[in-house]
Amino acid sequence: SDLSEINQAIRAIKELCDLPIIAQMTIQTFGKTAFGTAPETFTTQLDSLGVDVIGINCNVGPQDSLDAIQIMSTVTERKLSIQPNAGLPREVDGRKMYMCSPEYMAKYAKRFIQSGVKFIGGCCGTTPEHIKLIANAVKASSPQRVAVSVSVPKEQAQKVEVVPVAERSNFARKIASGEFVTSVEIVPAKGCDAAKMLESVAELRDAGVDAVNIPDGPRAQSRMGALTTAILIQQKVGGIEPVVHYCCRDRNLLGMMSDLLGAAALGINNLLIITGDPPKMGPYPEATAVFDVDSIGLTNMVTSLNHGLDIGSNPIGKPTSFFIGVGVNPCAVDLDTEIRRFEWKVDAGAQFAVTQPIFDVEQFFTLLKRIEHCQIPIIVGIWPLVSYRNAEFLSNEVPGISVPPHILERMRKADGQEAARQEGLTIAREMLKEVKSLVKGVQVSAPFGRVPYALDVFSVLK
Repeated sequence: SDLSEINQAIRAIKELCDLPIIAQMTIQTFGKTAFGTAPETFTTQLDSLGVDVIGINCNVGPQDSLDAIQIMSTVTERKLSIQPNAGLPREVDGRKMYMCSPEYMAKYAKRFIQSGVKFIGGCCGTTPEHIKLIANAVKASSPQRVAVSVSVPKEQAQKVEVVPVAERSNFARKIASGEFVTSVEIVPAKGCDAAKMLESVAELRDAGVDAVNIPDGPRAQSRMGALTTAILIQQKVGGIEPVVHYCCRDRNLLGMMSDLLGAAALGINNLLIITGDPPKMGPYPEATAVFDVDSIGLTNMVTSLNHGLDIGSNPIGKPTSFFIGVGVNPCAVDLDTEIRRFEWKVDAGAQFAVTQPIFDVEQFFTLLKRIEHCQIPIIVGIWPLVSYRNAEFLSNEVPGISVPPHILERMRKADGQEAARQEGLTIAREMLKEVKSLVKGVQVSAPFGRVPYALDVFSVLK
């Protein structure tokens, strides 16, 4: 039922061999796939991929399958196949029973042939007796040459103009033009009063920072929503763009699409797509983790929206203008897997990446070398430490962050609170100074919301 998935499967088969391909989709009783893709839409796309046979398989009975096939026959000249279930199952004495008789299935087999179907079978609930009578019906039928009048759905015929990256936001324009961008991460308010957070954002704007990054429930903590926070920033501060972190943990696909269409309507175009920390890591471990998709799948979805299509490849009219960012972790425990997933994110449509905070430049250089073929802008993450305890916490209790022993030792030796703060700033500046020529920007985390502390890191850019 996933058009993107079957698309990839077909491409993989064509790379490996030249065997004939029968591509079949599953529909629901309302006549579309589970993702809302109409038969004429997926048939047209499968036709364009050069498969040999296009068909319907499973999930619905003969009648719904026939309705779909008759639509499909109007948009392709490829051979058609059909394998319906023996109706929809019913609960009978604790057992699921399929109610279509072999005679009923055989009757529909004749109708399938009259509609131009070349391959007929059955799926769930069909028995040897069903197949026997279907075969007899096929043998007794005279194959008919169906006159096919191929038409392209009107909505599909309209060419969608994708918004150029440089026109999606000021943040995107600066990165596209090669400017070095600055951003600061500010966590949303714990409650419903965002006044203090908005004051911090105004301070960033006045200091000339390009963007403010807004985490989405980091470490599975409950805070004001990132999208709501971004709206407040646009309405009450202005002059600085939000980069909204959007995670897959809390919403199903429909909720995500609704959120993103709303964000697009409000002009919130900078996204950082992340999978999200599982609820068990936070104070509400019994909360449900949705994870319909991960960050790779969501990147695919947002890319489709930017091309004017929903998750079912149905037209949405005006395309969205999202500038799509993703995360990458230089200190991942399994760097090979991290890089492979990053490559998939880029293939899915990622246009920039933000790293986890770095404390080891050699690890960072290793990552850059191994992903240079991906050719998307990299924004380095920097976290100024404020104490030895802070460094220990980040290294041991925050996923994706690793503070090496020599950095921990430097923070341990700092004598007093102010000395520790200055040492943390010195380390952050050293990191940024060593890598700034290799990246397109920097994201500095404001520890405990201390904006002046984050701004101090930018001094090495002057």
